[in-house]
Amino acid sequence: MHHLDLSYPDAERLPLVDQLHGHEIPDPYRWLEDPTTPQTRQWQATQDQLWLNHATTLPGRYQFRTRVRALSSVGSVSTPVWRGDRCFVLRRAAGQEHPILYVDDAVLLDPHQLDPTGRTTLDSWQPSPDGTLLAYQISQGGTEQSILHVLDIATGQLVDGPIDGCRYSPVAWLPDGKSFFYVRCRRVMRRELGRPADEPVLTDEAAYGLDLSVDGRWLTISAARGAANDLWLADLQRGGRPTIVQRGIDAITVMTVSREGRLYVVTTRDAPTGKICVGDPEKPLVWHDYVPADPDAPLSGLAILDKVVLVGRTRNAVGEIAIHDLSTGRQLGEVPLPGVGSVGSLATRPEGDNQVWFSYTDSVTPTAVYQYDATSARTTLWASPPGAIGTADAESRQVDYTSADGTALQMLVVAKPGIPGPRPTILYGYGGFGQSLTPTYSAFTLAWVAAGGVFVTATLRGGGERGNDWHKAGMLDQKQNVFDDYFAAAETLIAEGWTTPEQLALCGESNGGLLVGAAITQRPELFTAAVCSAPLLDMVRYEQFGLGPSWVPEFGSASDPAQLATLLSYSPYHRVRDGENYPAVLFTVFGGDTRVDPLHARKMCAALQHATSSERPILLRYEPDTGHAGGSTSKGIGLAADMLAFLAHHTGLTR
Repeated sequence: MHHLDLSYPDAERLPLVDQLHGHEIPDPYRWLEDPTTPQTRQWQATQDQLWLNHATTLPGRYQFRTRVRALSSVGSVSTPVWRGDRCFVLRRAAGQEHPILYVDDAVLLDPHQLDPTGRTTLDSWQPSPDGTLLAYQISQGGTEQSILHVLDIATGQLVDGPIDGCRYSPVAWLPDGKSFFYVRCRRVMRRELGRPADEPVLTDEAAYGLDLSVDGRWLTISAARGAANDLWLADLQRGGRPTIVQRGIDAITVMTVSREGRLYVVTTRDAPTGKICVGDPEKPLVWHDYVPADPDAPLSGLAILDKVVLVGRTRNAVGEIAIHDLSTGRQLGEVPLPGVGSVGSLATRPEGDNQVWFSYTDSVTPTAVYQYDATSARTTLWASPPGAIGTADAESRQVDYTSADGTALQMLVVAKPGIPGPRPTILYGYGGFGQSLTPTYSAFTLAWVAAGGVFVTATLRGGGERGNDWHKAGMLDQKQNVFDDYFAAAETLIAEGWTTPEQLALCGESNGGLLVGAAITQRPELFTAAVCSAPLLDMVRYEQFGLGPSWVPEFGSASDPAQLATLLSYSPYHRVRDGENYPAVLFTVFGGDTRVDPLHARKMCAALQHATSSERPILLRYEPDTGHAGGSTSKGIGLAADMLAFLAHHTGLTR
């Protein structure tokens, strides 16, 4: 293996120790929290050069770039949004940097035309009920700090905006098409086009979701609270004061009012995988059971058609759609699906009919859109991605494994058929926020597999694969379960001959970056290399930066003595030990990231560079003008190729 000159930059170790709830907490690299000081800038410039020097020695870098680009050239297509006869859809052709919004096959909004530098992203969009206006949000440089505009679709003229402070804001248009509800600075507002001032509806700050019945009478407002939410229902015909439906209850509940005025309630209350109840919106606290919970398959979607109700579920991380009787809720059958994979959300026409649209993907199949017609009971392909290519030479299989405490788990192993093990392997995981990892087409995964590697996605507690209790089993004081599940996956792959510790690499981003950080500090001997992307690593101070405060329900707060003890038990930055033989680590961070501040990776990188006794490199790849959710296609291809080339080099993948 080629060793580079690892003369890491001098990084002053401050004798700074915080006293907190009886703990002495050293923080020698706190000065790296501020990116603007000359010391940090100098440190970062040296890290940039170190990474570039190493990158030039990676033999597979350009082959991976070519391969990822080819596998990404399938482009993308979204499920349609219908407004009357008008059909709105996002499409990205091969070679395009960003998806383009079309209405009836005509270009409506092209981020590249708005900004030829490619730094502007279309964050979300919502047409008015008659399809004549479009509310849309754009942000720059990956910051996700969205600005809201309203466009006249016929003339292309802006009729409202810019309105700032609309990060992740839902938009709920009223039937008149002249006013809408939205969220600004985490407050629910009502806006009338052309009026200077907006009326606040709810002002206690939260991450709100909005849903408005088609007739414009019933507004549902939801506020996320960790693994639960608060819920209000407002009758806009009668003054519109929101009625509290759920507050301070340990459950996730979603309400929608159908065209016929029936209240549908999807809830995990007394049903961790979710059940469906029905009721009368005039009595929003009274519901009766409609579709019972399936303990093995969490609910993932609901579509109310004219004749039947469709219910989406995820069973063993694989999507399915059941058909239920509209009046009784009794199951009648299943929607035929194109394969064993992931099913996206179910889209219907607001005015009602018997058709539903959904996306489908699996490990080797690019995402396509299908239509199911309840009248003919047939599923047909509605739209393929613009550059669909032949399926990759890869096969996937579910492998069962058991965590340290006996919990039964599964992982999805994707590999070329017929190559004997052990082989260089990437183990990917997330395990948090109730997010499910289901089979999906990934140019990153398939480029690794095409080169002869094995790619494994582990189902970990903390995700949503088995419902709300599964999420809770990996949050707060249960967070160590997530890491133990990950170690069990690694040990199973080694024991079953898929790989060896010298060929096993880790990869994760965001909360998955925290997972990777915990793994390399708790079990460094199990792995040879890791990519830690946009990670959370200083769990004592995380809540002081970015979106940190909103994650306290998931992780806990250092201001609480018991929660601080839990955070310290796994906080990767605080678990770095001098003289440890650490794996090769590549941190990838983004200057425009407003969710997870790059300071986490800077501090951890300095700590590991100081502590490691290994000749394997600890490196930091920094990208300005890009955000947490990624930017343009070409930047994404470059990042994926660099990550794969780094992992290939340090696991010995040479094919």
